[in-house]
Amino acid sequence: MNPLRKALQDYLGMRRGLGFKLQSQGRHLSNFIRFMEGRKAAYITTALALEWAGQSNSAGSEQWYRLITLRPFAKYCSVADSRTEVPPPNLIPRPRIRTRPYLYTEDEIQRLLNAALNLRFKYDLKTYTHYCLFGLLAVSGLRIGEALRLKNEDVDLVNGVLNIRESKFGKSRLVPLHPTTQKVLNDYRSRRDRYLNGLTAAHFFISRRGTPLFHSDVNHIFNLLSVQVGLRDPSASHGPRLHDFRHRFAVWTLLRWYRSGEDIEPRLPLLSMYLGHTCIANTYWYLTSCPELMALAVERLERRWEVEP
Repeated sequence: MNPLRKALQDYLGMRRGLGFKLQSQGRHLSNFIRFMEGRKAAYITTALALEWAGQSNSAGSEQWYRLITLRPFAKYCSVADSRTEVPPPNLIPRPRIRTRPYLYTEDEIQRLLNAALNLRFKYDLKTYTHYCLFGLLAVSGLRIGEALRLKNEDVDLVNGVLNIRESKFGKSRLVPLHPTTQKVLNDYRSRRDRYLNGLTAAHFFISRRGTPLFHSDVNHIFNLLSVQVGLRDPSASHGPRLHDFRHRFAVWTLLRWYRSGEDIEPRLPLLSMYLGHTCIANTYWYLTSCPELMALAVERLERRWEVEP
């Protein structure tokens, strides 16, 4: 076996053993190994790393991501082979990755949910599955992948708690549900059980065959609904996303706290934990992503200055 290919197997095995999933990183690094084998190169050099990163047809963000993904692997290889060069971190400038989220209004969410209920499929459960899934995303702040991975035993509708297991960076958390959400999900579970008719299915949200839903299929339905209710132009390649439900949840939570006069600082770690953020800086980002939030924050700061001696 090619030494670099063997090193990649060992590297991924070690990192995944520590809880990192490395799904996209694993694909990129496998692609890099094929590139190195094509060049008949025995060790990593900065020139080869840059050539491989530049092969991407995407913009600078993809090339930067490739190089950043390669750096830890190159460091790992350098321990066993001193000829290995670790590409400098600033070889490709870091692009501005985050875009401003789309903040759905209550009316837009209701129109999306109504449109989901009016969809007609060959089996009735599919309609209600997407209605409940989109509604859960809107009120819980879950990532779409977290919702799709929910197992039946993860959904405790007696105590109103979702058990989110080993999500991003291997973190787990409990997400409480409002009683109205419990009621809707309980209704879905009853419909789901009747549909299965005694058969078993591990996941809570299921396809026609009782298997987990595919992200791509769910995204396709969401895009159709977005066009139908006027949130997206039929010919547009970009528009509101499923992930924006999560952004909307975070921003509206902060807005409610500000409007009710709550002390935000001690509550931010709670919101960060609820959302499953690995760093509270990711939660602070929402303060700058919404003009209304920024205005409320500035207004509160000015009032504090006025009362301080």
